[in-house]
Amino acid sequence: MSVTTTPSSDRRASVSLFSRLRTARGQADPFPIYEELLSRGEVSPAPWGGSLVTGFAVCDEVLRSRDWLEPDKRWRERQGPGTRWNASSSQEMSSTLAALNPPDHTRARRAAGTFDRATVERIGRSVSRTTDQLLSTLAERLRDGEADFSALVGEELPVATIGEWLGLPAADWPRLRELTHDQVFTQELLPSASQLAASDTATAELRAYFTDLVKNRRARPGEDPVSRWIASWDALEPDRDKADEAVYFLVLFVLLAALETTATLLTTMTLLLVEDPARWDLVADRPDLVPAFVEETLRYDPPTHVISRVAAADCVLGGVEIRKDEMVHLMVGAAHRDPAKHREPGRFDPLRPPAHLAFSGGIHYCLGAPLARLEAQTLLRQLIRRLPRLTLVRRPTMAPRVAFRRPLNLDVALA
Repeated sequence: MSVTTTPSSDRRASVSLFSRLRTARGQADPFPIYEELLSRGEVSPAPWGGSLVTGFAVCDEVLRSRDWLEPDKRWRERQGPGTRWNASSSQEMSSTLAALNPPDHTRARRAAGTFDRATVERIGRSVSRTTDQLLSTLAERLRDGEADFSALVGEELPVATIGEWLGLPAADWPRLRELTHDQVFTQELLPSASQLAASDTATAELRAYFTDLVKNRRARPGEDPVSRWIASWDALEPDRDKADEAVYFLVLFVLLAALETTATLLTTMTLLLVEDPARWDLVADRPDLVPAFVEETLRYDPPTHVISRVAAADCVLGGVEIRKDEMVHLMVGAAHRDPAKHREPGRFDPLRPPAHLAFSGGIHYCLGAPLARLEAQTLLRQLIRRLPRLTLVRRPTMAPRVAFRRPLNLDVALA
């Protein structure tokens, strides 16, 4: 295998591409830019150092391999006080499950448990009931003309689902949803100073809310996940304060993961459904395609477009030398359009065999994937059954992000 180094001209080309990606036009439709990135090879230089990985096979290899690590607390501290990695919100996230490496990750994942069949069935009844209520509200608004599906359904279903499961007061759900929108900026690819400041503020408020929640559940345990996590951590950690902090980080992680990306999935899925009448007709005529429609949405335009990893040792990736501790950014949104993996990758096709990296992979495969799929499939089934065909009124405006996609609206009307 030939090994290449990175010429400065290649890095300058990356700067140009990312400048376009960060514009409103690039965020509205990043896929032509991804196509250019793909044409430069599976691994190319990132503008700020490190590498961008666009090939599907190489992204999959990194996600599944133990030789690639999360940028954990120790790695972030080594980046220096002037970097985004040492913002208070970034440091807080470094203690959540998503940023842990073994053996810490193994211990925390064991305490978290999984969504077993009984839990999914119980949550499923709640999701079905909530979806029915939200679609009734949407149908009412549509009688008067257009309605914002994102605000009425896409943003509401995930917070109701996770809020009810965790036993959070319904009055708190709107604020928690707002806080997650700001908090996620610290997980962005290139957050601005103002975005980091907003994330720091949101993270501090979330910490206060959930540490108080854990304290109350310890004093008055119930039949809820937080109470069970307290019991699990008490069996692993004799220090009660450390156990409570571990539960707090788990609740924070679950909330952030369950709200932001799932809301994006629901709205993006519905956008793909309503922008092309043939798609609505296809899935309405063949409800058995609902799961496949959800999986193709996750491939075609996933909620998370970038996943970052750090090399555990010097290595060669896609023919490019990578040094220990160097970061690679897996451009999942681009990898899903890799023609080496998918035929006609730019075409939305629910009939293609499902294959995507939207839920990551390996030991960090998304804990909440069953819940996200449950919400999306339930919503799609009820939407095509309960409502006449909807049409897109205008293209949605996208949030100013690269890594975490988020449509700010989805204005629809009766066709």
